[in-house]
Amino acid sequence: AVLRGVVAQQLVPTVDGRRVAAREILINTPAVANLIRENNIAQLPSVIQTGAKQGMIPMDKAIEALYKEELIDKETAEKRSGRQRRI
Repeated sequence: AVLRGVVAQQLVPTVDGRRVAAREILINTPAVANLIRENNIAQLPSVIQTGAKQGMIPMDKAIEALYKEELIDKETAEKRSGRQRRI
């Protein structure tokens, strides 16, 4: 079996009372495969953070995008992203 990627999502309440999925995406690049092989899982968040060219999206960026699209309010964005100062 070959790992191609991982998608983690959370349903976030929208301004109109519905829910929208915020998705974090990890693509299995050689760097990711090496981290997994070496059991260095703690480094994966930084790889996701810098992996935009490979199509990776960190959860905080996904939530920030929902806020910028005005789908979620600032309070929700801050709670869900854990990055109050950057939203």
